[in-house]
Amino acid sequence: MTDDVLVQSPEIEAAVADASKRAAFALESCRGVGYRDRWRALTGAVAAGGDAEGLGPVTREVAALEGVGRAGAGAGLTYALTSQRFGVQAPLRSILTPGQWRALGDVEGGAALLCHALTEEGGGSDPLSMATRAEPLDDGGYVLTGRKAYVTAAPVADTALVFARTSEGGHPFVLTPFLVDLSAPGVSRSEPFAKTALVEVPMGALDFDRVRLGPRTLVGREGAGLAVLNATTAWERALLPAYALGPMRRVLDRTVEWARTRRHFGRRMGESHLVAARVADMALALMRSRRLVYAMAARLDAGESPAAVGVEAALTKISVAEDHQAFTRWAAMLGGVRSFVEESGLTADLATPMAASVYAGPDDLLRVSVARGLGLPVEN
Repeated sequence: MTDDVLVQSPEIEAAVADASKRAAFALESCRGVGYRDRWRALTGAVAAGGDAEGLGPVTREVAALEGVGRAGAGAGLTYALTSQRFGVQAPLRSILTPGQWRALGDVEGGAALLCHALTEEGGGSDPLSMATRAEPLDDGGYVLTGRKAYVTAAPVADTALVFARTSEGGHPFVLTPFLVDLSAPGVSRSEPFAKTALVEVPMGALDFDRVRLGPRTLVGREGAGLAVLNATTAWERALLPAYALGPMRRVLDRTVEWARTRRHFGRRMGESHLVAARVADMALALMRSRRLVYAMAARLDAGESPAAVGVEAALTKISVAEDHQAFTRWAAMLGGVRSFVEESGLTADLATPMAASVYAGPDDLLRVSVARGLGLPVEN
């Protein structure tokens, strides 16, 4: 856009532009390679933004991830990077001992890959219903048995954060988190699931057949499962919407160019008031989404805990997901039939924005949390 009404701040725009250049080079250099190589190349592009001036560490990472999306990385890959940085690495860095963190390998550089294994085929939003169990041994270790499903990156990850039941009942301390080496005896993984959204990142299942876990695989202490889960979901809900910002900007730019140059009914398409209004609505949705996500990042950079911004994080996730859906629908309407043709330059992915309403906690359950925070006696 020539007259950019979407500027967040000069520092953020510089960081986004810098990350976009690095990511574009990385994407070009790893064209045609497998997921792990693309993952490592783009992780390096994000990590190289660590010295952006005038920005806190969380804001720098959000700007870098927006730059990756703006460079043309698929929404699935950008989603996976964002979820990994904020939904797994950030909370684990504050929970694990230094020795446990080092033992994971170079996760920040992309050489090692983690996954978050909570959901089972019987449910995901109700963690206390899980069936996966870890039986204690006399030496302080455990034996893990069960199956996790719909796990992002399960077919390719090195280590999984696995939640398992370690006692009976429905009290808050029945679950315990473990770091499980996915090359260990007794671990098997499914083939990648065929997906219709976020297709660039593989999803699958993990099976644990009496997997022996040493005492050092415990995350925190026995019974800390819900506390660790609250930490990972709080980080993720606050910042996961960052994955949408780059793809939204890319779509807005190409839609503006299309409306400026496309001619029909003897005039340029952009001369239509209806077309102009839809483009303005797209800009409004992107501006609102950026304001909300970067405000979350600024509060975390200022030292607020992810749990302390829980209600605002839920509202941010709901707002960005709904704006992304409407934004993509408007883009598809303006692109016409080209919206459904690969390589047209105007292809609209209508399924991926909808997935954002389900991942990291369904938005309808987040609405319940928001209403409860306002004082309503509402139950899940």
